[in-house]
Amino acid sequence: MRFLLSFSTAAVLAVAPIAGGAQLPTPATPALQPQGAATTTLPLDRIVANVGEVVITLSNLQERVIQKRQQGIPVPDDSVGLRTFMLSVVNELIDEQLLMDKAKAMSITVPDADVSSTVDKQFKETRKRFGSETEFRAELAKAGYGTPDEYRHFMLDEIKRNETITRTIKKLKEDGKIVQANVTDEEISDAYQRAKGALPKREASVSWRQIIISPKPTPAAKEFARQKAESLLVELRAGADFEKLAKRESTDPGSKDKGGDLGWNRRGQMVPLFDRWMFALPPGELSPVVETAFGYHIIRVDRKQPDEVKARHILISPVVDSNDVKRAQIEADSVAAIWKAGAPFDSLAKKHHDFASGEETMLLTPYPRAQLPVPYRTAFTGKGAKDMVVFQIAGNANVPAKFVVAQLASAEEGGDLTLVEVKERFRQRLAEEGGVKRLMDQLRKGEYVNVRTEALAALTPPPPAGAAGAKTP
Repeated sequence: MRFLLSFSTAAVLAVAPIAGGAQLPTPATPALQPQGAATTTLPLDRIVANVGEVVITLSNLQERVIQKRQQGIPVPDDSVGLRTFMLSVVNELIDEQLLMDKAKAMSITVPDADVSSTVDKQFKETRKRFGSETEFRAELAKAGYGTPDEYRHFMLDEIKRNETITRTIKKLKEDGKIVQANVTDEEISDAYQRAKGALPKREASVSWRQIIISPKPTPAAKEFARQKAESLLVELRAGADFEKLAKRESTDPGSKDKGGDLGWNRRGQMVPLFDRWMFALPPGELSPVVETAFGYHIIRVDRKQPDEVKARHILISPVVDSNDVKRAQIEADSVAAIWKAGAPFDSLAKKHHDFASGEETMLLTPYPRAQLPVPYRTAFTGKGAKDMVVFQIAGNANVPAKFVVAQLASAEEGGDLTLVEVKERFRQRLAEEGGVKRLMDQLRKGEYVNVRTEALAALTPPPPAGAAGAKTP
């Protein structure tokens, strides 16, 4: 007769959060917590179930219950509820062992090397929960794990067990041995009603269209910048050091201190005209002065590979002053007024939007309000669908500010997810659960399984939190 190897098998066939019934494998970590973790008082060394030649003991059950509590799963404190809960845990352990036996029959094994990095990571995370090596070793001894090396070996066995079950389920699906069950709308509705209190809340979200207007330098400022770039090109062609000149003259804050170095770039990462020149130049040659939305560039390619280029540039940006910013704000207010009056969005965007800098014109997939950049979150506060706002956002080192003219396309309030929103997810999960349940029923028929209900009947509820002798998290 063999005893179940796991004290707290990490491959829990956890009940899905949306419904009870069939169970699917989800990974967890072998239980080891600093002093004070909650426990359930159970008699030890009694057999509660048999799976073939393997026995499941009350100690196995106790460790799994501790693990569930550490995961935040409540344990009933009344006798009837506790025994029902314990029976469900025993059935989890049985299902795991049936899958391990199936893995053996299918010659599915997991080499140590496949999980060693996971073991190392989880061991380190467990060790960090303790203030000192002495405390860690003391808790290992109390938990019956012995030395740190023995605990690491235990973790290795547990994680290999998890992975074996995962691979077995995957292979059975691939072989068509797990077929999704048919699910009725009534079953989905019942599952939703049971689970809706535990479902995540819908985030408040918005979607919108926008026209971003950047301050534009005057023709005189542009010409001054162009002439300066041309004069630097003359110096470079006469032998001036590119890196020193970039550090002294470039207005690109991202590359200036690196001598204009842009690193390796693939096609499409830069604005189109800059991109074309960067990939057309042979290594070591200088480009002419190239104008983009950011100003005037001199480009030099240092190295090339088939799909990427390492290049440098010197950027000379026209000066944008406060008067240019004021004109942009007036333009933004004018665009908003014309848009409100019924002018088509596409025509306004084509004329006013800052396409050259790669700014987006619309975000029509709902975006969580809480994750919006601060200027957007502030401007959209209290606004609903079809409302229009004009606000300022930061530009870059050469353009002090930009203006956004935005109209909300949708504004969804946060709250409970409705059945309509989650119906297909419920249907898919219930169908998968039904397929796994059918498989587990088949496996139970093919192997000796016995649950010793008299052992479960002897269980008593755990002491309430705060009772004498009870540990609290």
